Amino acid sequence: MGEGRRALLVVDVQPTFCEGGALPVAGGNDVAEAIARYAAARRDRYDLVVTTQDWHIDPGEHFSEHPDFVDTWPPHGVAGTTEAELHPALSELGPDASVRKGQYAAAYSGFEGVDGEGRPLAGILREERVTDVDVVGIAESHCVRATALDAHAEGLRTRVLTDLTVPVTPELGAAARDELRAAGVVLVDSGSAFDDVTD
Repeated sequence: MGEGRRALLVVDVQPTFCEGGALPVAGGNDVAEAIARYAAARRDRYDLVVTTQDWHIDPGEHFSEHPDFVDTWPPHGVAGTTEAELHPALSELGPDASVRKGQYAAAYSGFEGVDGEGRPLAGILREERVTDVDVVGIAESHCVRATALDAHAEGLRTRVLTDLTVPVTPELGAAARDELRAAGVVLVDSGSAFDDVTD
């Protein structure tokens, strides 16, 4: 294959999924800070940086007053609220594209989202001739897993940077990693992400 083009997909790094938010994941704030540091240090290794956000307007049965935390959840990522914006740690990220998902239905994968021009994530990546993606964000067991699986299904060489994501629970994280490996997604620590990647 010829020279590839690589994108960093920053999935749902929003206050709503961090400590103090409506649907917090333990370690979320630390991961947000770590992603910001990584992106600042390695921006030159990526041809494209894309963020995704839960941006719920009326997602129907996705929200529940009595959530089961499997298919239904407390209200979170409500469109237009501070909690739904990108995490403050990412204020200097300057993404090349941003997609929002779940306006009127449940949406876990970033590939269910569109940007402000209505372009789906897959279309954005195709337009930019992206061949490889690194996926980071919150939560490893849910939206990161779903986004990485869809990226792989789109034919993209897909990696999850394991230290730049955090699961809802350790058990769900282990299950997600097993599923990702079985699908062919590569799991790698960000510190060694480019050890075997030539410029």
